[in-house]
Amino acid sequence: MVDLSVEIIVFEILTRASAKVVGCSKSVCKEWYALLSTQDFARIHCSRSLNSSNQRILNVGELTCSVHPIDIRSCDYGPGTVVDFPFNDISIHSHLDGLLCVCLDSTFELLLWNPVTGAYKNLSTPDFDCFYENSLDAVGLYIDASQDYKVLHIKRRCGVYAAHVYSRRLDSWRTIPFITRPEYIRQSFYWSSGTLCGDTLYFTVSESYVNGVNVVICFDVNLEQFKEISFPPVPCNGIYKGELLNVKNELHMFVSTGYREMSIDLWKLEGECWIKDFSCPGMITLDEWCSMSHFMTNGNWQLMTKQGKLYEIQVDTKPFECFYHPTCFRLKNGAMFLETIISPNL
Repeated sequence: MVDLSVEIIVFEILTRASAKVVGCSKSVCKEWYALLSTQDFARIHCSRSLNSSNQRILNVGELTCSVHPIDIRSCDYGPGTVVDFPFNDISIHSHLDGLLCVCLDSTFELLLWNPVTGAYKNLSTPDFDCFYENSLDAVGLYIDASQDYKVLHIKRRCGVYAAHVYSRRLDSWRTIPFITRPEYIRQSFYWSSGTLCGDTLYFTVSESYVNGVNVVICFDVNLEQFKEISFPPVPCNGIYKGELLNVKNELHMFVSTGYREMSIDLWKLEGECWIKDFSCPGMITLDEWCSMSHFMTNGNWQLMTKQGKLYEIQVDTKPFECFYHPTCFRLKNGAMFLETIISPNL
């Protein structure tokens, strides 16, 4: 029988500790190792980690990888800790609860990876062809009503769509029905990675031409059904692009439009209608706009500058007085993620 005092320490104290402390605590004794390795502990620890103090910056170099804490007061990030980086070259496409869905650029394999614990899982198996094409495919990481972490992989091959779902619990892939407009199969359409908000994964689908088609594809993660909704009603003036964000579990979209200078509006989805939240005052030069990359943490936006400096834009006070020059800090260079002990394996 498990000592109640041990359970109190584990579930009331260590569920509030950092992932590093939890990892060290597993070596105390076999009893602690068993309790700290349960899915119940990981779930409670994750729920108590959903705050800005547990947000981390992952910085991926050519041969090394480091994790940095974020200092909100100084709008910067602290000294990094080098972590095990068992890959040569990766692209990061989705993140949820400390797990990153990445692609190995040399082999096109999809993996789930927790940079804090170092654990990873190769999802691309020879018996199920789920290899990722950067210019064609889209992925989204989500958790369903049964608390099963899953990956949705949308593939475009030879004029044919396919949608596959990976289950961490079952450690297997399966194909699900996916019917959408035939024109979205063309390579002239770009699919974003999925943004999870509530029980739905959202993807922007944008035609790469000026005045092209722009829509949002919605995937109900429990019913496993797709539907299409429109973009916000912004007049298309040259370049027209939307970036999805989950703000306090409400879906928002930055909509940029223009040619040499860009105007940017923030819209919120209510039902299937877009409501304008506010507009960025002034215009943004095209060079600045092309370098923007947005990240969400605790209801606020984080921007990474070319010098590696972090800036925060608070949504509630709406101080959209200026924009900075963030680098592309997703995909090749790194990502912002939550520090947890969630494992890619069961």
